[in-house]
Amino acid sequence: MSVMVRHASLDDLPGITEIHNYYVINTHITFDVQPFRPEERVAWFQEHSGGGRHRMLVACESTGQLLGYTCTGRFRTKEAYDTTVEASITCHPEAVGRGIGKLLYGSLFDALADQDIHRIVAGIAQPNEASNALHRHFGFERLGVFSEVGRKFGKYWDVMWLERRIPTSDKAVPRGD
Repeated sequence: MSVMVRHASLDDLPGITEIHNYYVINTHITFDVQPFRPEERVAWFQEHSGGGRHRMLVACESTGQLLGYTCTGRFRTKEAYDTTVEASITCHPEAVGRGIGKLLYGSLFDALADQDIHRIVAGIAQPNEASNALHRHFGFERLGVFSEVGRKFGKYWDVMWLERRIPTSDKAVPRGD
């Protein structure tokens, strides 16, 4: 089967929610503890798929089966943080290990290449060696670990924070004085 990556549409939200809910129910990978209905995720979808710095892409088989999604969204709401985005990626559990994560992140970072982004950050619940390796592959560097910041399944989990530096271009950087 061939795999294509494209911009996510609202029609993808049920599939995106289904993938996310698998991890909500079965893993510590997300700190959400209750599954969602697609209609509960519309505002989240819109925050991560507005174009520009905030994008959402999906990977699909030729049959239309959703294999995963990736997105960037706001890191913090204060304007000075606008050139930093937080990235996230999630693959369908049956698609893990097939290179879908690399395909998605590669496509996302290519799509963001012309945007005014200085840093891409990611927080990964630990342990998660597959995600850690994927982020290292794309040049993310470990910043540190917030220890035991999430409680799920009766256990506390750490979150490792990483950043991907985006080289400063030759274009002028606006300054607010």
